[in-house]
Amino acid sequence: MFNPSVLRLNRSPILLVLISAILYTIFAYNLVRTEHTKLIVLYTLLFVLFFRLIKKHSENFRLLVIFAILLRVVFLMATPNLSQDFYRFIWDGRMIIEGFNPYLYTPESFISIGEFPVAQAQALYQGMGTLNASHFTNYPPVKQFIFMMAALFSGNSILGSVLVFRIFIIAADIGTLYIGKKLLERLNAPVRNIFWYILNPFIIIELTGNLHFEGIMIFFLILSLYLLHLGKWKTAAIVFALSVSVKLIPLLFLPLFFQFFIKNNTTVNISDQPGIKPAETELSFAKLIGFYGIVGITTLILFAPFYSSNFINNYSETVGLWFSNFEFNASLYYVAREIGYKLTGYNEIAIIGKFIPILTILTVLALTFIRKNTNIKQLIISMLFALSAYYFMSTTVHPWYLATLVILSVFTNYKFPLVWSFMIILSYLAYANTQNTENLWIIGLQYVVVYATFIWEVFIKRDHSKPVFITE
Repeated sequence: MFNPSVLRLNRSPILLVLISAILYTIFAYNLVRTEHTKLIVLYTLLFVLFFRLIKKHSENFRLLVIFAILLRVVFLMATPNLSQDFYRFIWDGRMIIEGFNPYLYTPESFISIGEFPVAQAQALYQGMGTLNASHFTNYPPVKQFIFMMAALFSGNSILGSVLVFRIFIIAADIGTLYIGKKLLERLNAPVRNIFWYILNPFIIIELTGNLHFEGIMIFFLILSLYLLHLGKWKTAAIVFALSVSVKLIPLLFLPLFFQFFIKNNTTVNISDQPGIKPAETELSFAKLIGFYGIVGITTLILFAPFYSSNFINNYSETVGLWFSNFEFNASLYYVAREIGYKLTGYNEIAIIGKFIPILTILTVLALTFIRKNTNIKQLIISMLFALSAYYFMSTTVHPWYLATLVILSVFTNYKFPLVWSFMIILSYLAYANTQNTENLWIIGLQYVVVYATFIWEVFIKRDHSKPVFITE
């Protein structure tokens, strides 16, 4: 039965959410990405309301959980308006249903010869764009399973497929909310921190709104860390492999587990029930090898249904394009590119791109062996630094990539990913012109703010008695 006192006592947060819901509705159903002024104004207003809601009302945990779900439901029947990727998701799912291996064919290979292997092939091809259609799919098997489920349950409806994708993504966010809260409790961190992720307009728009599957990858990643904190390293390894099989990016974190397993001098409490004497387990080098082995074997098993003689070549070729062909919203790479132009007169992405994986690996190894990573919080901070370094150097930083940084920051004292999640909207101004060209002054503004916040938090504001690469 409705209690009027509840409404009266929570008048302020309810008003903030009602205004947010109206703005999200406009964003979802009455915005195209070329409307740059409208886009920036809506996004900024949503962030202001979000920040005020967290700062003033985060003590009402249950109410904010309800708000987080309701704001996602606003997008339920909306077609994504900032990204075309979902058309390729639908294509891949329908290919599987039709008996094709999606890793072996490009959409263009069919359309160019007048063949239409799936329902609405022409509409999907036009929707995804020629760039996407000309390359082999690089989406791992768990994503392909969800694509297939959408094709199975939605028939020939594009909106139906969108709805299925959205249900999976919302469910994953709810899972991250639940597990994230439990992990924060175990780390003796404020549970309200989870709302910096779950109510963040960037997360709601890019994941629920634009149907990017980082949210599902993040759910498995946080669940894996939670299980690892409980000492259930075997189950954690299986779940970590599921995360990798949604998006490959967690592979970057694997070396960081080294010290956690072999230099962890304390036993791990594997009980999660108050009042019950905890069982304990000791980690070791042998268990580290076991962890890596389970991750590797599980990942291979998940990829196995799609294996063929051409699979590895097609997949590696597509992944390699991110280092040698694509450019979008980069920072340090754009500086290196300009230097290359000055020295040679050409775009040296093919050469510069080869150094990015090397520099990334060296950074991860430095964080692995120099920095202390003997507990979950230290491990998460190293993950945050490793992924940040990779994105700082990358040739391509699409907005939704930042979702992983945002969730990792929830378990730390660092807020630069939150600042970046606001500033990243500037990258969409590339679509304000018909050529989709970037304004480097706008990109520069974004990164000046992000780097300034990063340097302030990591090197200036921090406790100087705790060096970045040693402890945290």
